[in-house]
This record gives sequence, structure tokens and C-alpha cells, in this order.
Amino acid sequence: MAKAHESLCVAAELLAQEHTDFCASRAYYAMFYAAEAALLDRDLAFSKHSAVMARFGLEYAKTGDLDPKHLKALQSGFAARNQGDYGLLPVPKEEAVHLLAQAQALVADVQAYLERKGYPLAGV
Repeated sequence: MAKAHESLCVAAELLAQEHTDFCASRAYYAMFYAAEAALLDRDLAFSKHSAVMARFGLEYAKTGDLDPKHLKALQSGFAARNQGDYGLLPVPKEEAVHLLAQAQALVADVQAYLERKGYPLAGV
């Protein structure tokens, strides 16, 4: 979760400097790290991004343990990250702003979920 929070901070800094491609990438990774942390709670770990997204959907979105909107945010974040890292066109500022807000919500919800489960994450 510490990496998720650090990625959120960096994404906000990059957005403030109008670096929307890199903001989108860091916002996605904040969500990705949070999803990995949630999956670790269930003793699940994966090496591929697609596997993390798929299992996060099964374990959390479909069960209602976390809001299903977070799976959609993770998926759209992956697409934006690919556009920002590899695409010819930049990620539009409005998209980067929206993605960062989605990342903040996902990270906060995963953090609250893990804290309810008894993990000592205060101050992370």
C-alpha cells in the first residue's frame, strides 16, 4: 500500500506539471499496487497485469467486497497507461484528472478494507 500511496503523490505532482502521460501511468500503478495488496489478503499473487485485473474482479468486484467501479477504473487505467507509455497521442488532461481521482478512490477503499481486516496501515 505504501507504493500505491507514493504513486498517487507522484501522479498528482506530474499532473500539476502538465505531464499527463506520466500522471496516467503513475495513477494506474497506484491502482495496480492496491489491487495486488487486496489480493495478497487472500494469499493470491500474479505476475501479469491481466491476471491481477481478472482476479481482482472475481475476488472483489463480483463479490461486492469492493465497489465494482474499481475494476472498471483499473481496466481503463491500464489502457491509459499503455497510451501514455507507448501511444503516439498524449493522454488528454481531462482523462488524467479523472484517472487520478479514480485511483485515489480505489486506493482509499482498498486501504479501508484492509484496515477493517486488521492490517496496521495507518500512516501508510
